[in-house]
Amino acid sequence: MRIDKFLKVSRIIKRRSIAKIVVEGGKAKIDGKVVKPSVEIKVGSILELEYYDKYFKFQVLEVPTGNVTKSKTSELISLLEVRGVENVDLDGEELIY
Repeated sequence: MRIDKFLKVSRIIKRRSIAKIVVEGGKAKIDGKVVKPSVEIKVGSILELEYYDKYFKFQVLEVPTGNVTKSKTSELISLLEVRGVENVDLDGEELIY
């Protein structure tokens, strides 16, 4: 599956057109290498993504063959690292995940 479609199907980014723009902007890496939107993602790949002022690092656990229900998206990736995201809500209370 193409990386831009994977980002949409896994609900990391909600729209494929936005995912394509992010990847074309050089903000996505697979296994440490900057990629194009047409690159195929594989199980076990490490996906790094810069989105706005945030950084995410995921490991790909499963690559679906088509669309996935919302409840199954958490089975596709494992979150390894997050930077630039604060765990506070609008009232200043700490959020627990």
